Amino acid sequence: ISAAPGGCAGRGQARLGSSGAAVQKAPQAAGADEAGEDAEVNNRKKTFTEVQTERSEQAERTVLIKCPKINEKALLQYLSTHGNIESHFFFESRGIHALIEFSEKSSVASLQDDIGIPRAAEHHVVPFKSRLFTFMLKNPGSQAAAETPVHLTPQSHIPVKELIQKLCCADSLTTQMYSLLNEYQLTEENIKLRFLACSLVRDFARAYFPDSTVKPFGSSVNTFGKLGCDVDMFLDFHDTQKHATKMKKAPFEMEYQMKRLPSERLATQKILSVIGDCLDNFGPGCVSIQKILNARCPLVKFSHQPTGFQCDLSVSNSIATKSSELLYIYGSLDPRVRALVFTIRCWARVHGLTNSAPGTWITNFSLTMMVMFFLQRRSPPIIPTLDQLKKLADEEDKHVIGGYDCTFVSDLSKIKPTKNTETLDVLLGEFFEYFGNFDFRKNSINLRKGKEVNKPESSPLYIWNPFEQDLNISKNVNQPQLEKFVAMARESAWILQKEDKTQQVINKEPWGLAALLTPFGKSNPSKMRNRMKGLGSETIRSLLDSLKLNNANSLQKAVGK
Repeated sequence: ISAAPGGCAGRGQARLGSSGAAVQKAPQAAGADEAGEDAEVNNRKKTFTEVQTERSEQAERTVLIKCPKINEKALLQYLSTHGNIESHFFFESRGIHALIEFSEKSSVASLQDDIGIPRAAEHHVVPFKSRLFTFMLKNPGSQAAAETPVHLTPQSHIPVKELIQKLCCADSLTTQMYSLLNEYQLTEENIKLRFLACSLVRDFARAYFPDSTVKPFGSSVNTFGKLGCDVDMFLDFHDTQKHATKMKKAPFEMEYQMKRLPSERLATQKILSVIGDCLDNFGPGCVSIQKILNARCPLVKFSHQPTGFQCDLSVSNSIATKSSELLYIYGSLDPRVRALVFTIRCWARVHGLTNSAPGTWITNFSLTMMVMFFLQRRSPPIIPTLDQLKKLADEEDKHVIGGYDCTFVSDLSKIKPTKNTETLDVLLGEFFEYFGNFDFRKNSINLRKGKEVNKPESSPLYIWNPFEQDLNISKNVNQPQLEKFVAMARESAWILQKEDKTQQVINKEPWGLAALLTPFGKSNPSKMRNRMKGLGSETIRSLLDSLKLNNANSLQKAVGK
């Protein structure tokens, strides 16, 4: 079994990117044109909805086969008798699996008709016929001889230590950033697996709700997903609503008799409870089901062993889908956007500024919004504000969800390219400078307007939700975590300004992005302490500002004490 090569030797190798277009890894020649580094942007002209529809249709023509003993030729020959195979690949997830995409959906039905039920020698089986199969040769004696080596597609990114070694082989900071992007972004194969996981859950949901669909949202589809990230999916009933709209045109009314409940939230909880039980009791490979029904957004968490994903299932999360589409547009407009976001998020994780567990630290979503805001603030701007995207919208783009205006243009060709020519290395340094000196005590971050505005309340970090404008997406962040972010940003800006690349290469020390991904303070802790002076007093000032914002009287009482 062969795996993808690592280290400097792998440079220049083509890799499939997060919309399915081939992305060439950043070339190592000096003076490489960065606009050509992320060729995916040039190829991705389809709207968000078009891409999601294509992916969902692909998933419906796809099956997943566990191969305890692999004979690729025998497997493909057999499957070809049921129809033309569009694509396939092998990967590891508790054993070797093959994802097979047929050209026609009818091939899946033909295959299902041909496949037998497991013999229940020791265990009784639940007779649910999914699109998960096991392939075995009939003669066990010949299996070992029949095994053939196959290429396994990696489903996780390389460790940071290995990444740092790879970055040291690059010739510029810009090249390093594109190299990180290529190592961490979702591959074509991984995206297909994500949509297949949603499609398999949809098969269960349709037993109860025939018109329902299950769609991914968030990092799986917004072009900023990292290999290994969870799959956020939601159960959508919009097709049912379309039928109701059609009925209104008739001169009479006729409707389904349906169970009526006092609130939408209660209906959501009941639906998720049933689907969760269904996955737990009947879903092959679905384990560790957790029903978290009393959360602000009720969901079911589960592990999908055949694909290797941790999944979160919710119901009709329309605003979250619009947020995914907005980020998809921003990620599609300029090749520098995704490279900068991936770099900042990797940097933040290395230094403990973000964490996969809930807590008081900055989330990846908040961090991504901070990068977008920074890019809106460049002169000239690299990406437009949400208000500017709204002005370009036509009638079909108009969406009001739960009273919130979610209108913005979906056609990428209507958005003029930026005239900003700043290089990625400049943008990275400027990002750290900008937020290392940002007045978080007074100002908030607003992507709709693209400018700093006074904080409406006293949270240490205030980032306006782009659509639900009464919400702060970073309300969880406390003052110590914000101070840590500012300190790390200042230290990173200093490193980029002062480093001597030539000397560091001679000394075989990490340089550029590799230096930023190495824990700070090890080489010269006293210098870092000097640059962090004054940050401690931020807590006191912030507390006083908070008290002023909340209540002048409470401030007097606090001083009196």
